Amino acid sequence: MSPLAIDPIVTLDADALSRAIHARKMSCREVMQAYLTHIDRFNPAVNALVSLRPQDVLLREADECDRQLDRGESRGWMHGMPQAIKDLAATAGLRTTLGSPLFANQVPQHDAISVARVRDCGAIIIGKSNVPEFGLGSQTYNSVFGTTSNAYDPSLIAGGSSGGAAVALALRLLPVADGSDMMGSLRNPAAFNNVFGFRPSQGRVPHGPMPEVFVQQLATEGPMGRTVTDVARLLSTQAGYDPRVPLSLADEPRDFGLDLQQDCSGLRLGWLGDYNGYLPMEDGVLSLCESALADFSALGCHVEACQPDFSMERLWQSWLIHRHFLVQGSLGAAYADPQKRALLKPEAQWEIEGGLRLTAAEVYQASVARSEWYRALSELFERYDFLLLPTAQVFPFDAQQAWPRVVGGRTMDTYHRWMEVVIGPTLAGLPSISVPVGFNPAGLPMGLQIIGPAQADRAVLQLAYAHEQLTRWVERRPPACLQSA
Repeated sequence: MSPLAIDPIVTLDADALSRAIHARKMSCREVMQAYLTHIDRFNPAVNALVSLRPQDVLLREADECDRQLDRGESRGWMHGMPQAIKDLAATAGLRTTLGSPLFANQVPQHDAISVARVRDCGAIIIGKSNVPEFGLGSQTYNSVFGTTSNAYDPSLIAGGSSGGAAVALALRLLPVADGSDMMGSLRNPAAFNNVFGFRPSQGRVPHGPMPEVFVQQLATEGPMGRTVTDVARLLSTQAGYDPRVPLSLADEPRDFGLDLQQDCSGLRLGWLGDYNGYLPMEDGVLSLCESALADFSALGCHVEACQPDFSMERLWQSWLIHRHFLVQGSLGAAYADPQKRALLKPEAQWEIEGGLRLTAAEVYQASVARSEWYRALSELFERYDFLLLPTAQVFPFDAQQAWPRVVGGRTMDTYHRWMEVVIGPTLAGLPSISVPVGFNPAGLPMGLQIIGPAQADRAVLQLAYAHEQLTRWVERRPPACLQSA
C-alpha cells in the first residue's frame, strides 16, 4: 500500500468490518491502528473528532479484544470497533464538554444509556465527535474546539448538531456513529455529508439518564451510518426499554438488525415538498429532491403530492414555545449566574429569555397544537404509507457564517428558522431517516426525509434500504480527498 493510499480496513462498512473481525480476517489491533492512522491524516482538516484518547491506551484495549476473541469470547457485533461518542452524551472517564466553556473540563463518572450499550457491545471508545454549544443550531462550532467543516468542502459547514459524527462517517474516520436529534440533528448533517441519519420514534432509544424524564419529549439519540444496514444494527444496540426512562419503548431491539429486504411495490408515498410554498428553499434544493421521487417510482411506489390540514405557522409557534421551555429548564441555572451567562452563546441566551417569558397557559396550548399536528399527520397516514420531505432548505454554506440570514429571498427571523423543514417529525415523535439523493452542480450533497407512522421504525428502514440499493449515492460519490488518495 502506497503512503497516500487509503487502508482498505477503513473503507469497510460497519457490518462488514464486524464480520471480518469475528472471522479473524483482521485483528482488532490492525483495525485500531488503521483507523488511528486515517484519523491522524484526515481529521485535522475538518475537526470532526475531539478529545481523542492516547493511542497506546487504545491499542492496549484492542489487544485485549483480540485476546477475548482468542478465548472464543465476543461482547457483541461491535467487538473491537472504534467508536467516538457525540460530545453531548456522557462518557465515563472521558471529557464531555457539550461544546461549552462552562463544561470544558467536565469528566462524567457514568455513561449515558446509549453509550453504555455501545460499550457493552464491544466498541472501543476512542474520543468524542464535535458539536455546537449545547447542540443548539445546525452549525457545528463552539469556543472549546472550534468549527467542524464539511467532508465534501472544508470551507463549508458540516451541519449539526451531530456534525462531527456525520463528517467522521463520510471521511471513514469511524465505521458507524451515534448522534442525537432535536431539530434535525441526525438528519441535517447526514444530508450535508452524503450519509444516513435516522431519528427513531420518540422513546425508541432511551435518552439519558436525565434529571427530568417525563416532559422532555423532543430530543432523542439515534444512529448514523454509511449504509442503512449499519444504521439498523446500531439502532438494535441503542434501542430497548430502560426503567430509568419510563416512557421508553419495550419492543425487541434485535428486530431492527434483521434482514431489511422488502418488496416496495404498491407502497403509497405522500410528497410534502415545501408545504405549498410555505418553506423558503435555496435554488436547487427542491428540484433535486423532486428528481429523486423517480427513484421511489422505480421501486414500484406510487408517489403523489399531498399536504397536511394544519397551519404551518402555528406549528412553528408551537416549536418555539416547546424549545424555549425546555432550553430554559436545562440552562436556566447557568443563565441566572451573570458570570456563567456571559459564557453562553447569544442563541442560548435568547432561548432562555424566551422561556422566562412563557406562561403555563402558553406551554399548554403549544402542547395542544403539537397534539393536533400529530392527528393531522395520522390522517395523512390513512392514505399514505410514508411521507417524503426535503431534509434541508439550503445546501452547506460558508463555515464562517453562524447561520444564513436570508433563504430563498426571505429573511430568517431566528437562528434556526432555516431548518424549519425538520420540525414536523420531531413534534409528532415519528421515525424519520435522511437518505442521500444526490448532488447539485457545485458538487454539494442533499438528503430527503422518509417519515413513517408512529413506531414504524423498521418499515422506514426497509424503504430506505430499498432506495439505497437502487441509488448507492454513498459509494458512488465519496469525498474528493478519498477519491484522490
